[in-house]
Amino acid sequence: DLDWAETGWVSLLAASVIMYCFIQAFKIPTGSMRMTLVEGDHLFVNKFIYGIRIPFTEKHILKLKKIQRKDVIIFNCPVEALSAEEREKRIQKDFIKRCVGLPGDKVEIKNKVLYINDQPQSEPYINFEDVENIFQTQKFYKTNQEYQRAWEQGRFTELPPIFIRDNFGPVIIPLGHYFVLGDNRDKSFDSRFWGPLEEKHIKGVPLIVYWPINRLGVRK
Repeated sequence: DLDWAETGWVSLLAASVIMYCFIQAFKIPTGSMRMTLVEGDHLFVNKFIYGIRIPFTEKHILKLKKIQRKDVIIFNCPVEALSAEEREKRIQKDFIKRCVGLPGDKVEIKNKVLYINDQPQSEPYINFEDVENIFQTQKFYKTNQEYQRAWEQGRFTELPPIFIRDNFGPVIIPLGHYFVLGDNRDKSFDSRFWGPLEEKHIKGVPLIVYWPINRLGVRK
C-alpha cells in the first residue's frame, strides 16, 4: 500500500510539474478564432516556448523565442476583459487570440483593414461574418491622448461593439504589452475593446489539435 501511495504521489507531482511548466490541455470555447480554430477543438498548449514562469513570480526563464507578430497565443485574460460579476468572484479565464502588434507599434483599423505602423497587413487567416456592414468610429474623445488613455484603461468595453469593431485607433502599444485580435474579426472580444495585453498574462502557443480526429494537426 505504501508503495502504491508513493507511486501515486510521484505521478501526481510529475503531472503537476508538466502542466505548470510544459504542456496544458485547452478547449476552444467560442468562435472568435474561426476558421483557424473552431468551437470544440481540443489542443495541447506549449507553455515553455516563451519561457518557464518561476512560481509565485512574474519572471520567466529559459525563453526559446520572443513573441512575434502573427503568433497565435494563449493567455490569462486581463481583469478588464471580465464582467463585474466575474471580477467579484475572482474568476480566471484563458483566451486564445493572434498577436498582431508588438510593444511600441502603432495600430489602426480602417474599414476592417488592419494597419501596423501605417502599413496595411496581409492576413490570409482572417474571417469576416458581417462583410456587408462596416461601422464608423464614434467620436467619444476630443484628442488622441484621451482616446489612448481610455483604450489602455479598458474603457471601450463600456461602448457598443459596433463603434469600435471596424474602425479603431490609432493607438500606440505600451512597452511590455501586445495587441491581440481574433481571426474571426466580427465576432471577437479582444484588444480593440479591453486594451493592451500585458506580457505577464501570456502562457504559450497551440502545439497541436488532438480532438476531434478529423481536425488533428497543427494550426497557425
